[in-house]
Amino acid sequence: MIAASPETGKTRPPSPPRPWTNTRIAGHVLMVVWILSGISLIYYLGSNIQSTFFQKYWFKFVVGFVVTLQIVSVSLLIGAILSLVIALARNSKQKIFAWPAYAYVYFFRGTPLIAQTFLIYYGAGSFRHELEAVGLWTFFREAWYCVILAFSLNTSAYQAEILRGAILNVPKGQWEGASALGLSRPVTFFKVILPQALMVALRPYGNEIILMIKGSAIASIVTIYDLMGETRRAYSRSYDFQAYIWAAVLYLLIVETLRRVWDKIEARLTRHLKR
Repeated sequence: MIAASPETGKTRPPSPPRPWTNTRIAGHVLMVVWILSGISLIYYLGSNIQSTFFQKYWFKFVVGFVVTLQIVSVSLLIGAILSLVIALARNSKQKIFAWPAYAYVYFFRGTPLIAQTFLIYYGAGSFRHELEAVGLWTFFREAWYCVILAFSLNTSAYQAEILRGAILNVPKGQWEGASALGLSRPVTFFKVILPQALMVALRPYGNEIILMIKGSAIASIVTIYDLMGETRRAYSRSYDFQAYIWAAVLYLLIVETLRRVWDKIEARLTRHLKR
């Protein structure tokens, strides 16, 4: 039954039937294909739980899963700390700070992450004697530290631009109002501007985290046995293609879980902005 309008008291007429256009038919067909593909994937993975491959390598996949989370979380944390300094330098009116920060962001955003990882991991070996002289070779000879360094530098450049744009998005009236109250610029920035900027940057930050999770597969190329590294090792020993299927499912699980958690966090922190 269609409810009456509270203003006129008249019943709203029913909506006309939607025609079955080619676009609508194609959309329904694709939806059916996706549903059948999902059911087939679930059936395939469920039927292989008792297989020799799964029984032999499932624990390795769990270990790689944990290593991936460790790499991403540590890199994002270090990158977040660096990004604040870089963003402040980018917004500085002093060219001695702004230009190096611009060059840093330009390089790490303009070159592939895999090239940056190779430059640090393999390039450090070319300067072994110099690094030994200053006591840094113990750091650069470990693939784990090289990956963390490369990922941290890369994500700090992206996070810096996200934070810089969010800071610029805060109205100048916030600075003027804080100045009228007698607040110093550091207090204004950390107590007034930065919290508002982080609200604006929540969604781009979530996208950067997801990109880092997927980009972390590069670590497997430099002998890190993360999720993709364990997948490659399992496939090289078994030649069973389901290794990559399980890896894809686990990556999808990480991304989807993070997306839902981040949406909850964003909804919680921005609830006062909804009308």
